[in-house]
Amino acid sequence: MPHYLVQAAYTPEAWATLVKNPQDRIKAIAPAIERLGGKVQDGYLAFGEYDIVVVCEFPDNVTAAAFSAAASAGGSVKAFKTTPLMTMADAVKAMKKAGASNYEPPG
Repeated sequence: MPHYLVQAAYTPEAWATLVKNPQDRIKAIAPAIERLGGKVQDGYLAFGEYDIVVVCEFPDNVTAAAFSAAASAGGSVKAFKTTPLMTMADAVKAMKKAGASNYEPPG
């Protein structure tokens, strides 16, 4: 199943709720991901542009987009980003295909 990096930045209101009621948001979102046929691999609280990062599996891009839409529509995130991930084995296959493409850059 394809892997995705999901990143979210909470709103100030969401942070206020989490400070008042601390909770493991990875455990909280896992059932929603599983209902869509996905699986959480790992998740972390992060410093920087995004507050939470999750590596998960989804059956396909449509399902990953569905989770993105659901999470964004909930109102507790101000930014949400989903990045498809490739295994290194697949990346090497892609590199080999690229080498065989005979692509010519402009100029």
